[in-house]
Amino acid sequence: MRGLVLDVGGVLVGPGSDPDTFGAAVTVLRARGVRTALLSNDPGGPGAQWLRDLEGPFVDRVVLSGDARVAKPDPESYLLVARLLDLEPGECVFVDDAVGNVRGAAAAGMVGVHHDGSHDAPGELAVLFDLDLEEIGSGATDGAGSWWRRSGGSGQEGERGR
Repeated sequence: MRGLVLDVGGVLVGPGSDPDTFGAAVTVLRARGVRTALLSNDPGGPGAQWLRDLEGPFVDRVVLSGDARVAKPDPESYLLVARLLDLEPGECVFVDDAVGNVRGAAAAGMVGVHHDGSHDAPGELAVLFDLDLEEIGSGATDGAGSWWRRSGGSGQEGERGR
């Protein structure tokens, strides 16, 4: 797999989220050359600037439905993020807490991973990307979870209407 695409609400912020583990996964995978993106049904506007600012320092691309004018689970949203990463959908793994969005990603050709707050999603990423679970499970890799929180990822009300 050559791309990792994460939802924001429920994966990186909010109830059931795991910013330490997923932040560490992004850090480790980017260091290995895996392309990364956030794909959020955020409506955009000025209040979403904190999400847009994550493009570059945290992930390679940020796609907000309000800016792109297409929302998950529309297949075009997944195809768009794959194009922006210069990848085929089949080269991307998509993680979301909403089953319908995971199914939408799979229908568009991505590998879908459902994050339900358990440890299954990080385990699936470990298998798909040949990661050491301890490396990402501790969230300690280069302070990725701490970096995410410092950059605005903690408690922000960015994503609406997953």
